[in-house]
Amino acid sequence: MNKIISWVMSPPTDGPKSTLLLRLMAGGVFFWEGLLKFVYANQGVGRFTKLGIPFPHFVATFIGGLEIVGGLLLLAGLATRLIAIPFVAEMIVAILSTKISLYLGTSPLPLPPAPPQVGFWAVLHEIRSEYAQILTVIFLMMNGPGEWSLDAALSRRRKLGVPELAPAGRPLDLAGAASR
Repeated sequence: MNKIISWVMSPPTDGPKSTLLLRLMAGGVFFWEGLLKFVYANQGVGRFTKLGIPFPHFVATFIGGLEIVGGLLLLAGLATRLIAIPFVAEMIVAILSTKISLYLGTSPLPLPPAPPQVGFWAVLHEIRSEYAQILTVIFLMMNGPGEWSLDAALSRRRKLGVPELAPAGRPLDLAGAASR
């Protein structure tokens, strides 16, 4: 269990600085999609109700909050692997809950405005966002957030031996060790 926690909380941070571009893409999309779930009912509660998701108010609020907070975490490059895990799961659920019925022509959601509207090609066209998001967060989970991230800054700080926090009630002395 400790190995899993260590893997999740200590991603590699020696990747290229250009990894920032992937974080900006994925984090930005998750962030604004989370906001849209609160601003437009048809993107949150209404959509989840049409899809038959149980407890649509709770789920829409939870998913919207996850996307806002998680999007900000990806943008900052903080807890990158930790937030990538629920985002992969969310994208799988999004694909399964919307694209199977689109393939079958039974979607409760509005059909795409232009052909193809149902079937295999419609699914391939409509899945593009989820496909890009899931592959991007898997990349970030495997390769880390890159050098320009808070994960990297915290990792450098730990390697230098700078304590993150002093034990409760004990101030730090100038050398960085807890005063006795």
